[in-house]
Amino acid sequence: MTTPTEPATSTPPAPRTRGLPRRVLSRISIQSKLLVMLLLTSILSAAVVGAVGYQSGRSSLRAAVFDGLTEIRSAQARQLEATFNDLQNSLVIYSRGATSVDALRAYSTGFDQLDAAVIDPRQWQTVVDYYRDRFQRDEKQQNGATLDVRALLPTTNAQKYLQANYTARFDDSGKAIRSDDAGDGSAWSAANARYNDFFREIVQRFQFEDALLLDTEGNVVYTAYKNVDLGTNILTGPYREGDLSDAYEKAMGANAVDYVGVTDFSDYQPADEPTAWMVSPVAADGRVEGVLALQFPISKINKLMTVDRQWEAAGMGRTGETFLVGPDDLMRSDSRLFLEDPEKYRRDVVEAGTPPSVADTAIRQRGTTLVQPVATEATGLAQRGETGTLVDRDYLGQETLQAYAPVNLPGLNWSVIAKIDTTEAFAPVSAFTRTLVLSTTVIIFVVCIAAMLLARLFVRPIRRLEAGAQRISGGDYRINLPVQSRDEFGDLTVAFNDMSRNLAIKEDLLAEQRRENDRLLLSLMPEPVVQRYREGEETIAQDHQDVTVIFADIVGLDELVGQLSSDELLAIVNKLTRQFDAAADNLGVEHVRTLHNGYLASCGLSVPRLDNVRRTVDFAIEMKRIVERFNAETGDNLQLRAGIDSGTVTSGLVGRSTLAYDMWGAAVNLAYRVQSGSPQPGVYVTTRVYGVTRDSHNFEAAGSLTVDGDEQPIWRLAEGQP
Repeated sequence: MTTPTEPATSTPPAPRTRGLPRRVLSRISIQSKLLVMLLLTSILSAAVVGAVGYQSGRSSLRAAVFDGLTEIRSAQARQLEATFNDLQNSLVIYSRGATSVDALRAYSTGFDQLDAAVIDPRQWQTVVDYYRDRFQRDEKQQNGATLDVRALLPTTNAQKYLQANYTARFDDSGKAIRSDDAGDGSAWSAANARYNDFFREIVQRFQFEDALLLDTEGNVVYTAYKNVDLGTNILTGPYREGDLSDAYEKAMGANAVDYVGVTDFSDYQPADEPTAWMVSPVAADGRVEGVLALQFPISKINKLMTVDRQWEAAGMGRTGETFLVGPDDLMRSDSRLFLEDPEKYRRDVVEAGTPPSVADTAIRQRGTTLVQPVATEATGLAQRGETGTLVDRDYLGQETLQAYAPVNLPGLNWSVIAKIDTTEAFAPVSAFTRTLVLSTTVIIFVVCIAAMLLARLFVRPIRRLEAGAQRISGGDYRINLPVQSRDEFGDLTVAFNDMSRNLAIKEDLLAEQRRENDRLLLSLMPEPVVQRYREGEETIAQDHQDVTVIFADIVGLDELVGQLSSDELLAIVNKLTRQFDAAADNLGVEHVRTLHNGYLASCGLSVPRLDNVRRTVDFAIEMKRIVERFNAETGDNLQLRAGIDSGTVTSGLVGRSTLAYDMWGAAVNLAYRVQSGSPQPGVYVTTRVYGVTRDSHNFEAAGSLTVDGDEQPIWRLAEGQP
């Protein structure tokens, strides 16, 4: 038992597409291919060189930008560190000097004597008015808050006395620092008249905000500017919460006489801007007499970090800046944009994510120190002690190139940031890119023009060869191209000219061969048949009406076979045949075919003739004469036997590998039978021929033939006919 199998399913073949690109390429000219090749090579080379140059140039320019920004950051950090070191060293010198020790002792003694001093109500009112009208107003403008002046008013007699005679009396701080003696006759004023110039020189020369002397109990026994902190106690007074109290205690507890304590910037209420402190103990004979504190203002830092607002001259361009950031991620110097355009600063920082209240505070306090947050990646890295560069968004929301590093200041965990907008920083890179792209474009354009010219120049010899080949294909073999180079094209041109000459020679030989073939074909068949054969007809046959046919042979030629060689016998046949052909041409008779000893011809076959019968009979008589002349010349005894009939015949080419022009039909058959059936030589004709020529020639009866059952008489041309 067999199970039927399922017919196999065949997957139709996928369309052949592999040959499509080749066909498309084959239709493109050599000039186009050469042009594309030159362009691709040149463009690829230019692109590779441009890419390498772009990467190298871009890397170099970017590295130069990073290096420049890093150098600015390093220079600012070095300058800041150097400034602090100089100030610290100067402070040590001042605090260890005898002047400071004597001044502290004199101010402390004078301050202690003021404990019992009494001020009148008018002086006290002056102090109250100063706090309410001046101090409270300044604080409100700076912080936006209304102070409770009652909590800040002086409480001790010494504090009241000093602020009544100096602070409230000289409401202008410039006048206060220049006032050496209030003229009150107190010991404190006497000390101030003696030492105020010394500390005033320190403050003004080093641009400190103020200089304070504090005794061992924390009393501010002296300030250069005689502000509201004069006479207060930094440990128990209204300003005890500031960084100054911590710095004072550390300085008092330091075992080294060259100790210098530095505080970070913070809000010190008596000052109108963020303040840092540099404190050093004042000691004599190994005993600490008190502390000298220098109030370090933010303006000094800003002047340093903003290079006195000469950013472009310092190499920072239009958007570059350097600033300090504290451990709380708040600025320790002012923003450049804030100093140049506060309103634009506010718009940008708010848009970047800074709360509007913070921006308003910065504007109100006229600075970004301790106000503007800078919690960026660069800040975090610098606070971790790292140094480097990166590209990141800054506090203004702009993409910037940033160089960061920690600042080497003991006691201060500050970071310095140098930044510049990437659009400006990488402007040379962009300009270089534009120049490179433009130059590459120009190079490619020039290469395209050169490639087109070179392609045309290179293809010109090929065009000449192509034109020459077209002329040769048109039959002009006499072309000779000029040889204009000695390269491969020159060799090819020489070979082309040789080919042209060879073709011309072969064409001449072929023409001669064609002429010979034409002569041969015309000797074998009529010209109309030759023309039809040349045109490619395979079956050539034609019926002809009223054609006279003669079939003749030479009697006695076979007897010569044993007597003559084959060459001699062939020579005799050729001689007689040529004479027969000449006679046929003269009489308008067409030679059809030649056998060993037979000759078939016709009249009226190709060219219809009214007298074709007469012409054929005359041709037979001429053939007889030719044979008789031959016998007279050679002594041979050859005789002509010919049969003539007239009627309808068919002619055509017979065979395929070996062509033969032949003629057949009833008239041919009858002419052959008349010739072959007659035992005696002579010219024999049928009744149709006899009826046409009996008036011009003499005939005699020669018997009959049976044709299709009918007897037909045969006539023989009488001897002696002309």
